[in-house]
Amino acid sequence: MQKINLALLGFGVVGQAVYELLSKNATRIAKITGFHPVIKKILVRDLKKKRKISIDKGFLTTDFNEILSDEEIKIVCELMGGLEPSEEYILKSLHQGKAVITANKALLSERGEKIFTKLNQRRGYLGFEASVGGGIPVIKTIRESLIGNKIHRIVGIVNGTTNYILTQMQERKMDFAKALRLAQEKGYAEADPSLDLKGIDSAHKISLLASLAFNFFVPYDWVYVEGIEKIQLEDLEFANQFGYVVKLLAMAQRVKGKLEVRVHPTLIPEKHILTSVRLNYNAFLIEGDFVGNILLHGLGAGGYPTASAVVSDIVDAIKYIASGQNGLTIYPLYEKERKKEFRPIEECIFRYYFRFQALDKPGVLSKISGILGRHGISIASVVQIGRHRGKGAVPIVMLTHETKEKAVRVALKEIEKLEVVQGETVMLRLFEEKG
Repeated sequence: MQKINLALLGFGVVGQAVYELLSKNATRIAKITGFHPVIKKILVRDLKKKRKISIDKGFLTTDFNEILSDEEIKIVCELMGGLEPSEEYILKSLHQGKAVITANKALLSERGEKIFTKLNQRRGYLGFEASVGGGIPVIKTIRESLIGNKIHRIVGIVNGTTNYILTQMQERKMDFAKALRLAQEKGYAEADPSLDLKGIDSAHKISLLASLAFNFFVPYDWVYVEGIEKIQLEDLEFANQFGYVVKLLAMAQRVKGKLEVRVHPTLIPEKHILTSVRLNYNAFLIEGDFVGNILLHGLGAGGYPTASAVVSDIVDAIKYIASGQNGLTIYPLYEKERKKEFRPIEECIFRYYFRFQALDKPGVLSKISGILGRHGISIASVVQIGRHRGKGAVPIVMLTHETKEKAVRVALKEIEKLEVVQGETVMLRLFEEKG
C-alpha cells in the first residue's frame, strides 16, 4: 500500500489532535483510500517546548523551507492561525503544487481573494472544512450535498463561546461578567475574548458560508457585525416575558433579489428549533429550493471535532492527488461589482426590541412613543417598571412591528437626547419565519 506524506504547520491543540487521530485511525483511512497518510514533518516555534503528546524531535522543525522543498510532502496542513505567516506559507505551498488544508477562517475571509484567485488560475487543492463549525460538515454539505440547490438562506449559531455565555445567563441567571469568567475557566473563551464577543469570529465564518452559497467570494468587510457585549441579564429576562430567547445569529440570505449577510444578537421565538442549541454547541439551518430546510448541529470547536474536519480534508486531498489533480477545484472568486447586490443594514426591515433606561416621571412613555410614531415605528408591546419614587432610572421595554432600520436609528438618536432618558438604548432585532 502506498503512503502519502504530509506536514503540519503548528502543533497546538488542533495539531496534536490531528496527530492523535491519524495515529489511531490511519490504517482505517488507508483501507478506504488506498493510501496510508504519514506525518513526515511538523513546523513548531520552539523545539524544546513541553507538549501533551510525546513525539520524536526528529519530526519537528522550525524551518518552513524544510517542508516546502521536500518533494515527498504532498499535503500541508496549516493549523497555526493568524494572518501571517500563514498566508505566505499557504501561497508558497500551493505554488509548489502541494495540496493545502487550513482551519484558518480569519485568513480566508479577510484575504481569500488572493488565495482563491491563485487556486482558480492554476490547478490546486485547498480544503477548509475545519474553518467553520469544528466537526460539523457544513462546508461539505453546501459544496457537495446541496450542489443541486439554490441556497436561499443560512442561519447559524456559529460561535460556541457566545452561545455558552448566553446559555449560562439564560438558564442560571448569571450576569454577563460572571458568565464570561465561567466560559474562560472552562476553556471555552480566550483570555482576550474580544473576537468572539464582538461577533468577529462569527462574521469570518458566515463570510465563507455566504461565499459558497452565493458562488462568489464575500469578504469579511462586506458582513454587518454586532456582538453581545451590551446584552445584560435583564434583556434575556424581558425577552423571555415576550416569548423569545436571545442568541447571536449569523445569517446569509436572499430577500427580494438582494443579499443580506450579517451577524448580531437576535430574539428568536422560544419554540424555534435554534433555541434548543445550548452551551458551546453550534447549529446551521440551511434552506435550499429543492431540499427545503435542513439542520446541522454539533460541537463547533475544540481539538478533536476540528481534527475530524481536518482529516476529512486530508482524505479529499488524497483523492485529488490520486486522481492526477483532476478533481473538482472551483473556488469562489472575488467580484467587486457584486457588492451592489447587498442590502445595507439601514435598508433592512425587522421587528425590534428596545430597552430604554428612563427617569420614573409622568409622561416619559408618551415622549418616547411620540418620537417613535413620528418616524413610522409602531409599538406592539410595552413593559414599564416604575419605582414610584419620582427619581432614578427604570427600564422601559418595547417590541415593535416591522419597520426599516434607518428609521429606527434616527428615532433612537432623538430619544437618547431626551433629558429623561439615561444612557444608551439597547436595540435588538427579532427573527421570525416568513410564510
